[in-house]
Amino acid sequence: MFDALNTIDWPGRAPIFLAALVLGYLVGSIPFGLLFSWASGAGDLRKIGSGNIGATNVLRTGKRWAALATLVCDGGKGVLAVLFVGTLHGDVAAVFAGLGAFLGHVFPIWLRFSGGKGVATFLGVTLALAWPVGLLALATWLAVAAAWRISSLSALVTAALAPIYMMLFGEPLYAIFELVLAFFIFAVHRDNIRRIATGREPRIGASAPTHPVR
Repeated sequence: MFDALNTIDWPGRAPIFLAALVLGYLVGSIPFGLLFSWASGAGDLRKIGSGNIGATNVLRTGKRWAALATLVCDGGKGVLAVLFVGTLHGDVAAVFAGLGAFLGHVFPIWLRFSGGKGVATFLGVTLALAWPVGLLALATWLAVAAAWRISSLSALVTAALAPIYMMLFGEPLYAIFELVLAFFIFAVHRDNIRRIATGREPRIGASAPTHPVR
């Protein structure tokens, strides 16, 4: 699996990889959830529900069009970063752009590095890197969501299976990358994991609690 890393000219390609990471970060850091919640009249999304700027929390405002727009745009950030850089500089640079987009969403400089949990961007990145795996990951998220109606659980299961899907489709480099993203997703969902374990995790479409749930 790690043989895929040994064939890369790391010193020679380092400037391109760094530029791809920065570009991806800037694209990923656009806080669409916050922008759409303001545009819909819902106010500051950081003071609603979980306080998260992702589509699930936008849905708690009752503004369904804003939640859908956030979902599409947050996923689109990952797609755009990967496809743009990949077309110009190849697969490895595309991976760095995807990582940047994910990190930009989770740690946006414009919001003092407090952003979303990166699930939609993760799905967009995966779809752009290998569309069959992306569709399989999306189907996994939908299946878990339909069964349990818990967004965070869907994200965790999908993140855990994505590296396996990449290996099954013969993409070892992407599998390593998906493993890195899975680590981040589990890390930012640590509070959700505790609430899932105790049966306190809000379900999809639940109304916003009075105080943000972290």
